[in-house]
Amino acid sequence: MKQDTAFLQLLNDTHKHFSGWDFSFISATGRMQEELLPWSYGSIIIPLIRKSSSALDMGTGGGEFLSKLLPFPPLITATEGYPPNVPIAKQRLEPLGVKVVEFGDDHKLPLDSASFDLIINKHDSYSPREVRRIIADSGIFVTQQVGGQDCTEINKMLGVPLNEEYNGWCLQSAVDDLENNGFKIEYSNEAYPAQRFYDIGALVYYLKAIPWQVPNFDIYSYREPLYEIHNRIQTEGFFEVKQHRFILMATAL
Repeated sequence: MKQDTAFLQLLNDTHKHFSGWDFSFISATGRMQEELLPWSYGSIIIPLIRKSSSALDMGTGGGEFLSKLLPFPPLITATEGYPPNVPIAKQRLEPLGVKVVEFGDDHKLPLDSASFDLIINKHDSYSPREVRRIIADSGIFVTQQVGGQDCTEINKMLGVPLNEEYNGWCLQSAVDDLENNGFKIEYSNEAYPAQRFYDIGALVYYLKAIPWQVPNFDIYSYREPLYEIHNRIQTEGFFEVKQHRFILMATAL
């Protein structure tokens, strides 16, 4: 299949280094845009962290979000399970007084029991039982999650089945898990906002950054369906998918 020069140039432009959890290479330039959620994770977190005495940010990435929440509680910790992100998080957060802890298993966190009165988690996996172990009684757990039906249109276009590990992950399953592990749900919401990619290079960059969407993704194996998406963008102006997001705030009983 003969493919046009613009398509090939956009593919060649996707070899930019991705670090931490920073999509600004495609988001700040408007190449990828997301519909607004009916809640604000940050606006929920800020008043809670202001009155907290000991807080944990689970799966901090490169510390991008947490670093914007100053001033911090007297005790503030962040965990990160992706090894390349750990030095980035330490460089950003440790000068701000944050203890950064690397871990390898959601079910065995290297943290003391009942250590935190606030635990926040944005898009990181977790064990409800382990969260209950490390949170103090009456502590608050807030998590925003990516649901199992996230961006299914990408998988359909590339002919790749959804990841079975996450397929059933949704608000109700998360609620059930937390309630079965000693939490009371205080607030919950779920949404399917639109996400648009305005060029094929932005989509490829995104897929390289989130390898669980299409495992073992590379541009050579999926060149033809990528070219189909490229042509759709040329015709319609964008390639639109539906995200899957939900949020929970729970109190430890």
